Amino acid sequence: MTNDMPGAGDSPGGLRERKRLATRQALSWAALRLSQERGLENVRIDDIAAEAGVSPRTFNNYFSSKYEAIVSRSADRMLQAAVALRARPADEPLWEALEQVVLANFEEADRSPDPAWTAGVRLLLAEPALRAEMMKAGAATAGEFAAAVAARTDTDIDTDLYPGLVAAAVMAAQQTATDRWLRADPPVPLLPLVREALGMLAAGLPDPSAGRPAG
Repeated sequence: MTNDMPGAGDSPGGLRERKRLATRQALSWAALRLSQERGLENVRIDDIAAEAGVSPRTFNNYFSSKYEAIVSRSADRMLQAAVALRARPADEPLWEALEQVVLANFEEADRSPDPAWTAGVRLLLAEPALRAEMMKAGAATAGEFAAAVAARTDTDIDTDLYPGLVAAAVMAAQQTATDRWLRADPPVPLLPLVREALGMLAAGLPDPSAGRPAG
């Protein structure tokens, strides 16, 4: 598998970079959609490539398995957020910058999903092989995001707790919001849930029971 995130040979937003990213996203989306429709065990790499309009060889240039293709959507969000965080104004408060870069990846998630879709995704996420791939991808992307936080806060990723803790908290906020989104009845948009979760983190996770009258 090749690393298809922005590299030294590409300027941010360059044509080649955009084409690679579009292909990667098309393959990931095709893998997710077909697996949701047919069941993970009934989807082959050839099927995913055909759905995305590329060759199986092209698929293998981007991903090592269908599992990796599916989970790359969430992993890429964190990698893109890490790149964007490094580019935010230096005088911008950290949590404002974090909210901006994270929410930018959820701008299209402002509508309620089809219940059949979320039900299918829940079944997919129960697959042990897919869950293992998610943990692997999460560990890799957390390091990149923590490094971006460390650079912004003048902390050391190897010796200071802060950057790793912030990265883990942001990832947990996204995951918790996604879990709520997948199980919401009636369905709700994902974007407001992610925004609410990040807002709670930025506020220091205040106790929601504080100030309530005793029951």
